[in-house]
Amino acid sequence: MPAPERTTNEAVVEIGRAIVEEGGVDALTMQAVAQRAGVRAPSLYKRVRDRNELLRRIVEASVDDLGSRMRVAADGAGEDPRDVLVRVAHELRAFAHERPHGYRLIFGALPPAARPELDTLSRASAPVLEAARRLAGDDDALEAARTVTAWANGFLLMELAEAFRLGGDVDRAYAWGVDRIVATITR
Repeated sequence: MPAPERTTNEAVVEIGRAIVEEGGVDALTMQAVAQRAGVRAPSLYKRVRDRNELLRRIVEASVDDLGSRMRVAADGAGEDPRDVLVRVAHELRAFAHERPHGYRLIFGALPPAARPELDTLSRASAPVLEAARRLAGDDDALEAARTVTAWANGFLLMELAEAFRLGGDVDRAYAWGVDRIVATITR
């Protein structure tokens, strides 16, 4: 009779996400995941090929989570796309604050084997791309979406690194920047 399953693929990924959020990507080891899952490390290899595959699944779960949150923020068909894009940008920031290590994984350099699938990235970026298309037009939608994303990502990475040390209201600065970027890409 086969041994009972003591964990699931989803549980392994969620445990991995928790470990990454608590200690960064360097804390993610097969041993650490196994210990939390209550299994021996070799049994994890029934679930994932190696650490890079586990890391890819963690990044994909983070991308899916962010994409779901941005879709909810973008909900409002027929609404002014400027308002939609502002809400999506603020949801991106909320995610970055709640899951800073997961956020850095999404937008950081990863080994090729740990990079998420293109369809996962496409699903997650759809709210930004659609709002950008409505604002900038079909011909400039991708460039507009990339501009918004690049600006927000740069701001958020600096914020997470506590690089804004000259004083002032960082919340106000982010809102100001989002408003200016949205105005800039609007045709």
